[in-house]
Amino acid sequence: MRFAPVAAALSLVLALQASIGQAGDYQADPRAEALVAQGQTALEMGETQTAIDAFEAALAVDPGYTDVYLALAGAARVEGLQGKAIHFYREAQERDPENLAAITGEGEALVEKGALSAARENLSRLETLCGETCVETVQLAAAIDRGPPVMTAEAISVEDDVAQN
Repeated sequence: MRFAPVAAALSLVLALQASIGQAGDYQADPRAEALVAQGQTALEMGETQTAIDAFEAALAVDPGYTDVYLALAGAARVEGLQGKAIHFYREAQERDPENLAAITGEGEALVEKGALSAARENLSRLETLCGETCVETVQLAAAIDRGPPVMTAEAISVEDDVAQN
C-alpha cells in the first residue's frame, strides 16, 4: 500500500512519455491528404464551399491531421471569417505548438481583424522560433506593416422621381 502512489505516478510519467514519443511519428491518413488536396484545388478555383466540404470530410477521416485545420483556416479567411480562422489556427497550434504556418496565419488573421498588438505577439514568437529572416517572420511583419484592410463606402444620390420602392 505504501508504494501505490509512487507506482501510480511512475505509470503516469511512462504513459505520458510514450504518447509524446508517438506524436512525433504521426502519419496522416492518405484519404485525408487526398481530400485536402481536392479542397485546395476547389479553393484555387474560387469554390469556397466545395473546399470547406472537402476539408471537413478530411477532418472526419483524420481528426489529428494538422494540415486540415490550416486549410479550414485559409478557407475561413477567404470567406472573411477571421474569427473562425483564428480558432482553426489555434487548434493547429494545440497539436503542434511550433507550427510556423499556424502562427503566421493566425497573426495575419489578427491583422485583418484589426488586432495589431496580438499580431505583434505572434511576430515575436516567430522571431524566437525561427529568426528575423525566416520567410514566415518576414511575411507576418509585412502584413503588420500593411495594417488592417481599409473598408470603403460609396455614397449614392437619391433620385427625386422615385414613385415606389
